[in-house]
Amino acid sequence: MTARLAVPPRPRTWPRTLAALGVVGAVTVVALTPALGGIDVDLGAIARNWHFGASRVAALLRPDLSILPRTVRPLLETLEVAVLGAAVAAALALPIAMWAARPTHPGRARHVVRAALNVVRAVPDLVYATLLVAMVGVGALPGVITLVLFDLGVVVKLVSEAIEAADAAYLEAGHAAGGTQAQVNRLLAVPQTWPAYASQVLYSLELNVRVSSVLGLVGAGGIGRLIDELRGFYRYDALATVILEILVVVVLIEAASSALRARLR
Repeated sequence: MTARLAVPPRPRTWPRTLAALGVVGAVTVVALTPALGGIDVDLGAIARNWHFGASRVAALLRPDLSILPRTVRPLLETLEVAVLGAAVAAALALPIAMWAARPTHPGRARHVVRAALNVVRAVPDLVYATLLVAMVGVGALPGVITLVLFDLGVVVKLVSEAIEAADAAYLEAGHAAGGTQAQVNRLLAVPQTWPAYASQVLYSLELNVRVSSVLGLVGAGGIGRLIDELRGFYRYDALATVILEILVVVVLIEAASSALRARLR
């Protein structure tokens, strides 16, 4: 007669779940309590003025297609800024990522590179655009520089982490064969890193189209300037057409980028 296997008791997870919910609830209460340093959410004002928001939404649901001819040039400028920013960042990102990863740059200088990239990522893109507009003037140039900085912070971080997460045995084999660090990086690390690098560059291009549409609000070129103008004149019906255009462009670029990334895997 075979002995019956004892089933271990089911672990009790409800105390941990209850504690986590309690912490989330406490943080939410503090965040919504002005006396404790939280934000002041006036639900009464929302209830009293809901009709203003409803009228804006109603206007957005009636797109004015007559604005389309005016959107062609700003939309093309937005795409140009996005592509140029991604291209410049792509040219700079791979060598900097090699410099920021331990397997491809064992020296201590990589800590300086990582610290600089942390500073670059910490500053919001709209802050970059606002400062650059004040420095170089209104137009596409501050938008391109902003996107280059934005893309470098994202691409270099993700690619350098991919290099560190990969198996470094092939690099050790290169060193054992007598190769210098530069030779090992060029002949072994770059081909190994290429798919992740290309995927992240395509992803940054997707982000650039979204970000560049907003940068124009502070004068950094593109269709954002037209959005700001239409918003200032309360042309929400025309604004709805611009939003739909951006949505279509973003979806098309994302679909093309996803297809290219799938072929790179």
